[in-house]
Amino acid sequence: MKALRRSHTSTSSGNSSSPLPSSTSLPSSSSTTSSTSPPSSNSSSSSSSSSSSSSSSSSWIHLRSVLFVANLSSPSSVTSSDRSRRKSPWSRRKRKWALTPHQWRSLFTPEGKLRDGGVGFLKRVRSRGVDPSIRAQVWLFLLGVYDLNSTSEEREAANTQKRKEYEKLQRRCKMLLKRGNGSTDDLEEEADDQCVRFMDDYKTPGPMTNQDVVSAVNTDSSDTDSCEDNEDVQLLPSLGYSDEKKTEEENISNNSSGEHSSPPVTSPEIQVEVAVHEDFSTWQRIIRLDALRADSDWATYSSSSSTAVTESKARGLAESVGLKDYDNLESCRLYHAARLVAILEAYALYDPEIGYCQGMSDLLSPILAVISEDHEAFWCFVGFMKKARHNFRLDEAGIQRQLGIVSKIIKSKDSQLYKHLENLQAEDCSFVYRMVLVMFRRELSFEQTLCLWEVMWADQAAIRAGVGKSPWSRIRQQAPPTDDLLLYAIAALVLRRKLIIQKYSSMDEIVEECNSMAGQLDVWKLLDDAHHLVVTLHDKIETLSSQSLSI
Repeated sequence: MKALRRSHTSTSSGNSSSPLPSSTSLPSSSSTTSSTSPPSSNSSSSSSSSSSSSSSSSSWIHLRSVLFVANLSSPSSVTSSDRSRRKSPWSRRKRKWALTPHQWRSLFTPEGKLRDGGVGFLKRVRSRGVDPSIRAQVWLFLLGVYDLNSTSEEREAANTQKRKEYEKLQRRCKMLLKRGNGSTDDLEEEADDQCVRFMDDYKTPGPMTNQDVVSAVNTDSSDTDSCEDNEDVQLLPSLGYSDEKKTEEENISNNSSGEHSSPPVTSPEIQVEVAVHEDFSTWQRIIRLDALRADSDWATYSSSSSTAVTESKARGLAESVGLKDYDNLESCRLYHAARLVAILEAYALYDPEIGYCQGMSDLLSPILAVISEDHEAFWCFVGFMKKARHNFRLDEAGIQRQLGIVSKIIKSKDSQLYKHLENLQAEDCSFVYRMVLVMFRRELSFEQTLCLWEVMWADQAAIRAGVGKSPWSRIRQQAPPTDDLLLYAIAALVLRRKLIIQKYSSMDEIVEECNSMAGQLDVWKLLDDAHHLVVTLHDKIETLSSQSLSI
């Protein structure tokens, strides 16, 4: 399995000056004196000169006023350079208080629906973040657990259904855990009984095909869209059982006589169970190691503090998920580690193409610190992973695409810095690998990480709901909602450190510089720097990325 290969961090800079308005030639004094200077019967040459100068200045002020008014009244005159001079919603001057509980309640209609389809809600979260006391409620909307247009009654029904689906996954995890000490042969011998219980949980009409079993492993959920994003996901790729092979085996069996029948073919259901068992055992070992080593930054924010979790409760949950060697952990940390194990194992079965890779626990820990209900935390994690899952593909295609976007942003903004990176063979921006993988989780403080993620999720929710265009026209002029806000923030960090980076003669020095910035970053300054890049380069980068995909 893939481990977190690099501990690379980055810092950056987004220095850019707004272009000055184009110059306009001054009107000549001869063309303005007659119309502006007062008549005089006895004017000396000195008074005439003074009058001419005064009229010229007055005319120029008038002309500038006319040009300014005309510029404001022309919609087509709002260019990216004009927009870049506007303050971002994250600037020190324009930043507002986080969304408060009172404001949150005022966003709902009597039927429990968000007003305006959630547009106002997303605007507020995007520009100011969320008060910690209401995060558990707000995140369910931001991460797509609840639809933005749902009523209170619809959300209650959805919550009940999602709880049942999560409990099914937990039953599967516990069944595999009980067989964890057995061999694959033991699993095959008991496969018939196992498949009966498996099918009791996931009923399908008619004969059960290989695809039916794959769907069942994925909880037969109508909401199994963790594998969307415009690509076909091969669940359980290690099966090695194709429909073509199955057809060939059936033909051999049909053509054989009863006396010389071919050896019985292992059923798809058994192969699925064996494959899941083998992969799951590997995931279990890594999950348990990462859970016990999880940092304690979340502790001061967690609803399950040391006073709320008794030792017996923590040990009971730890034993139920098979945790061992935890005597050195205090109750709240042990309880958190056990919850990590339970939800990460459930996700490994929910999305078996990804399974589990190191780094995923970094993304789940903040969610567990905020949300106390395990089934809600699980579905929030599923929503988070809809985009983040590509960071953990074995072929690293998702990571490489994102590093490529960071590289394009730097190249488009500062060709001199990009040339220096090329000379160091660092133009692929692999020195920011860790920032992309775990989304600043290790570079920002815990609270600031949550603020950054909330802004990112609001952008993604706006795009997902289709409210990123006309309803947000004013915001689009300042900074359009983008799926890649994180990447613009990373590029801004690199650009801000330009003068320092240019002094280095190797990529190792850049990596060391990036790591030294951990814990010293201001998330709002980071977003403010990213704002200018989004405004000026968003359309260009989108075009370049589309061209790269079409090649």
